[in-house]
Amino acid sequence: MADPKGFLKNRDRELPVRRPVPIRLMDWNEVYTKRAEDADALTRQAGRCMDCGIPFCHNGCPLGNLIPEWNDLTRTGRFDEAIERLHATNNFPDFTGRLCPAPCETACVLGINQPAVTIKNIEQSIIDKAFDDGLVTPQIPDRLTGSTVAVIGSGPAGLAAAQQLTRVGHTVAVFERDDRIGGLLRYGIPEFKMEKRHVDRRLEQMAAEGTRFRPGVEIGADGELTGTELLERYDAVVLAMGATVRRDLPVPGRDLGGIHQAMEYLPQSNRATAGDLVPDQITAAGKDVVVIGGGDTGADCLGTALRQGAKNVIQLEIMPRPSEDRPDSQPWPTYPMIYRVASAHEEGGERVYATSTVEFLGDDDGNVKELRVVEVDMGSGRPVPVEGTEHVIPAQLVLLAMGFTGVPTAGVVEQLGLEVDQRGRITRDGAWATSVPGVFVAGDAGRGQSLIVWAIAEGRSAAAAVDEFLRGHTELPAPIEPTTVSITV
Repeated sequence: MADPKGFLKNRDRELPVRRPVPIRLMDWNEVYTKRAEDADALTRQAGRCMDCGIPFCHNGCPLGNLIPEWNDLTRTGRFDEAIERLHATNNFPDFTGRLCPAPCETACVLGINQPAVTIKNIEQSIIDKAFDDGLVTPQIPDRLTGSTVAVIGSGPAGLAAAQQLTRVGHTVAVFERDDRIGGLLRYGIPEFKMEKRHVDRRLEQMAAEGTRFRPGVEIGADGELTGTELLERYDAVVLAMGATVRRDLPVPGRDLGGIHQAMEYLPQSNRATAGDLVPDQITAAGKDVVVIGGGDTGADCLGTALRQGAKNVIQLEIMPRPSEDRPDSQPWPTYPMIYRVASAHEEGGERVYATSTVEFLGDDDGNVKELRVVEVDMGSGRPVPVEGTEHVIPAQLVLLAMGFTGVPTAGVVEQLGLEVDQRGRITRDGAWATSVPGVFVAGDAGRGQSLIVWAIAEGRSAAAAVDEFLRGHTELPAPIEPTTVSITV
């Protein structure tokens, strides 16, 4: 167990220091300082983990991470054991430690009446030290099963499924439509949130284990393998291509130039940051920028626009500003909708709530120059315009960051004859299987837009189902079922 008095002796959270805003806006590096780990602070924070009897953090995280165990191993300096316990439930703590919003922390028992344990930071510290100390090595299977699996999509769900299946001896190929492996990890997450070297070193580990990568291949597209042909070549197929149909904003003026989806804008920026030549790159330099959507993707657009030299950035959200404290309707241990400040929000720009876009206004050249917006009242549950609040916001670049509505039905989904439900998700049964024998679904393609920890949990669980389908049994863990949802009241 952890220090029984740790949470009494150390009541405050201690987190790594973010680099000064003027400095980090000059580059694309991660926002946190590159420092030797403060071992004393890490020990203090790990020691705050209570002997709480029922660790609700296990349930807050769909991966079932063994948080109290690796907290105590960190407290006592046994990092070789800590990384073993961390990897027992999570293939990629180096990703989740940087990108996950940490539902485990909002479920922390200590969080009832004190600031929660800094679980996410401890997790990242364990994995970073493990890589530095050479403790992360390929886990090559002793023997091959002779079965082959195709994984479509190389985001966290696809990579987790591929690694699990490779490690039990199946021959796995990961197909990715982009020119590099990684999915949204590669092209959707800005470098300042996670440097791509973390993705690259994981891919090196997976390649050494035997996973084969096929970038630049869009299964089901013209001139590529069809879904039917893929099923003929492989014993099983895992669809993990995400929910990539973007939500649009069909208001007057939408066809004006300078209005783009976030997932057009962010991948271009990531390619340029990687050193690629990006013809006609969408850039915020010198422009008034409006980001429509108040979530993480909107914050990513904000931070990217500021680094590109935007004149001004406004982030619009149709919902009212959340409270800073947990609402009564979302009690512990649920994940509350509260006012959060991402690193990008510290850097500049303005967040405007309870505001809806009425119309895009253009200049004589057919490019957007302004947005006509109106304040809205959500008291009835739907946005109702507030009379007399309509006004205009200048904008030469508008970025739509309003989420995703489901999987594209054209291509492999149509070719395999798969069913898609009303929420745009591929239909699957309790064993992660579609109506087509040998075809399974993991990640956002089956769950809908969700968090990275859910994607990895889905990939691990789907891998167990595929292994059982191929061999008739499995020893692989399955942390969740397809119907598992977050803690709610």
